[in-house]
Amino acid sequence: MVMHDPRVPETLEGWSLLHQMFRIRWEAWRSLPDAERRQRASATVDGLAGMPRGEDGATALTTLLGHKGDLMLIHFRRDFDALQAAQLAVARLPVAPFLEATSSYVSIVELGMYEMTAQIHGRLKEKGLAAGAPEFEKAFDAEMDEQRKRVIGRLFQEVPARRHVCFYPMNKRRGEHKNWYAVPVEERGRMMRDHGVIGRHYAGAVTQIISGSIGYDDWEWGVDLFADDPIVFKKLIYEMRFDEASTWYAEFGAFYVGLQFRADQLPRLLEGEVPQLKG
Repeated sequence: MVMHDPRVPETLEGWSLLHQMFRIRWEAWRSLPDAERRQRASATVDGLAGMPRGEDGATALTTLLGHKGDLMLIHFRRDFDALQAAQLAVARLPVAPFLEATSSYVSIVELGMYEMTAQIHGRLKEKGLAAGAPEFEKAFDAEMDEQRKRVIGRLFQEVPARRHVCFYPMNKRRGEHKNWYAVPVEERGRMMRDHGVIGRHYAGAVTQIISGSIGYDDWEWGVDLFADDPIVFKKLIYEMRFDEASTWYAEFGAFYVGLQFRADQLPRLLEGEVPQLKG
């Protein structure tokens, strides 16, 4: 039985995520005969079409701007077995010999429950249940199951059909003078509430998917942003830099920015044209 520590905010988990970043080996690709390039590109589209979709997940394709790569694949799957299958499927694509991996990221969609964790502990305490007792833990798990049902659509949402994509990993600082995990849970909860207010100001302009990666990758969280206008990324992230939770405790990794496109547009990218998301 899992013991629920009131200092540790509970989380609810959804899609398992794998980001794969690639550089296209343009010289080798362009050295192929035209007919072979067309055949490989078409067969790759067929391979991508055979990947899971709907309730089993999806794979989003994104170009990358800058030197960090040319192509990013974001796999949304039910579990790590399915992520492994996705990685192996990509390795078998006809275009795979011309893709050079530049980075990757493993995480799981996560909803932090700072306020709800405290509320559940408070309600169960009022009922006379002692933390750590079997009755307490059973009641706590039942409450979390109800919360999961309430937000299931956010845990397993569809890939946002928005053109511009921004992905970055981040940590909460654990330095000598500022350590997020040493701050009392009530204070962390207050800062996260204030942090969330800023995000809600941009709710109609950007779709945000937060994923947890503690124990899975080099950073603690991954953030995916989808928007119709890339200016929103700059404004949102800039404004959040002034938020207390970010000002004192946030550390950011590399940013990956590009354009989401349909799988059947991949041949256009491979021929040096900008692929499209909508017809």
